[in-house]
Amino acid sequence: MRATRVVQKILSQYEADNPGTKANLCRILMNGKLGGSGKMIILPVDQGFEHGPARSFAPNPDAYDPHYHFQLAIDAGLNAYAAPLGMIEAGADTYAGQLPTILKVNSANSLLPDEAGKDQAITGSVDDAVRLGCSAIGFTIYPGSACSLNMMEEISSMIEEAKAKGLAAVVWSYPRGEAITKAGELAIDVSSYAAHMAALLGAHVIKVKLATSDLMLDEAKKVYKAEKIAIKTQSDRVADVVKSCFNGRRLVVFSGGSKKGENQVYDDARAIRDGGGNGSIIGRNTFQRSRSDALDMLGRLVQIYKGKE
Repeated sequence: MRATRVVQKILSQYEADNPGTKANLCRILMNGKLGGSGKMIILPVDQGFEHGPARSFAPNPDAYDPHYHFQLAIDAGLNAYAAPLGMIEAGADTYAGQLPTILKVNSANSLLPDEAGKDQAITGSVDDAVRLGCSAIGFTIYPGSACSLNMMEEISSMIEEAKAKGLAAVVWSYPRGEAITKAGELAIDVSSYAAHMAALLGAHVIKVKLATSDLMLDEAKKVYKAEKIAIKTQSDRVADVVKSCFNGRRLVVFSGGSKKGENQVYDDARAIRDGGGNGSIIGRNTFQRSRSDALDMLGRLVQIYKGKE
């Protein structure tokens, strides 16, 4: 496998990383139908932990089987597959070396009481990721939560360990918690701030949700207005998030969110592409559909990211 010039340029922007970490990041960037383009589609399947098995997999019962997701990602030609420890372990031997994997090392669940702070438990380790042949670890932080400082300390330590052992790090940065209004969770100023925090923590790949044109923070509102920062269209807002990640020096992918209509999924991808984002990390919108429908959708997303429609 020879890295394309596009991928070589991306890797050059991670100036402090060792060859092992860059090799694993390269594997993700060079894998699948988008390999070498600098664009990525990643399949994340951590929703069973977050929402429970029925809510996650009953719409497509084949998806209860961890092997289903490995095979879906391979057949669709995706860049990587991300999941918690048990899901990765359940297919690690059968699919060893066939697909870059990302071990999601922390998780929340829907059974926590409302009064519990927005937080996630550590459910996997860097050593687990090495043992299972993963290319990266994945970790969620909740900027705006009373627990966020502890989460940032946890991931800072785990990123240090991952880099020392030659792995890349993907950070899910989702604003939520006591300091964030419901509208503020997707507000563009908060979203860009959350993405910037992930970059500052040392993430190689940053995962955020697509933002709205809302502005939550009073001081940020003044700056967005004074500097005439474009946030009207979805692609404008993607561009603002990308700029917040070291002016595009860090890879940024956007969450697909809950299941939605096909046209909305495709419109989102076009906005990500046109705004300079690096792709989608899309789970429920694919594995909750039938396998044939999911493959059709993922195939079309590949075409969109290639600029062919």
